[in-house]
Amino acid sequence: MARNKNKEPRTEKFRVSLVDDVTHRHIGTLRFTRWTFFLTVLSIVTVLILGAMALAAFTPLRTFIPGYPDAHTRRAAVQNAITIDSLESVIARWEFYSDNLRRVMDGEDPVRIDSVVRSVHSAAQTQLSRAYLVEQDSLLRQTVRESEQFALSDAHARRLPIEGLHFFTPLKGVVSHGYEPLVHPYIDITAPQGSVVMAVLDGTVVYAGWSDEYGYSMLIQHTDDILSVYRHNQKLLRKEGERVTAGSSVALVGNAGPGAENNHLHFELWYRGEQVDPVKYIAF
Repeated sequence: MARNKNKEPRTEKFRVSLVDDVTHRHIGTLRFTRWTFFLTVLSIVTVLILGAMALAAFTPLRTFIPGYPDAHTRRAAVQNAITIDSLESVIARWEFYSDNLRRVMDGEDPVRIDSVVRSVHSAAQTQLSRAYLVEQDSLLRQTVRESEQFALSDAHARRLPIEGLHFFTPLKGVVSHGYEPLVHPYIDITAPQGSVVMAVLDGTVVYAGWSDEYGYSMLIQHTDDILSVYRHNQKLLRKEGERVTAGSSVALVGNAGPGAENNHLHFELWYRGEQVDPVKYIAF
């Protein structure tokens, strides 16, 4: 019993008083318990962490974080990708040259470039799904049957679906900004200044000139209600009314016009009066 009487009671509440050291005037008192003190400290730490995360996520301060990619880093990454692609092309040409040189020295026939192109094309075709090829073949056959059913003399004016056409790649580069139906209904292809821009299909140049919004621009009208648009060019190589063939040069890449911060091609593809995603029909 004596031991229980001498046991000190457990402290549950605390009080911190602020007193003037000279006049001993009482200024204020703060009362708290263990739980309120713990919750207060936890709330303050949580608010500080959330505030730091918000500053890093929604303000330019995130660029000062070590290792965070800024605009220069992303631009350098695009340029490196273009350089790597160019080096791969050079290496492939040297390998082809050395292989042919070895064949000639061994008395064998050299490999023809057209056979290499056919093998690459066949390899790319095998990557497509069989169901997709069957579907496209059925659509093409149906279109041909409908076009030849009543007018045999109109065979040269047959209209194919856009999926059945073979588009040339307008520019060898990197797609830096993809297609977005509402805010960005076209694609941007980054490439070194002066790179050659090519027509994707046979057609007629319906516009070639300067625009205050897009710089040097060119519009080419193709058959089957297809229109291709090339903007932000450094120089135009064709004039209005001129006929062009698929794969022929039409302009040079640049950064002309407002909003063109780097050298790229603004490319649009229209089908039956509506903008479509070029990546779905052209291999970049």
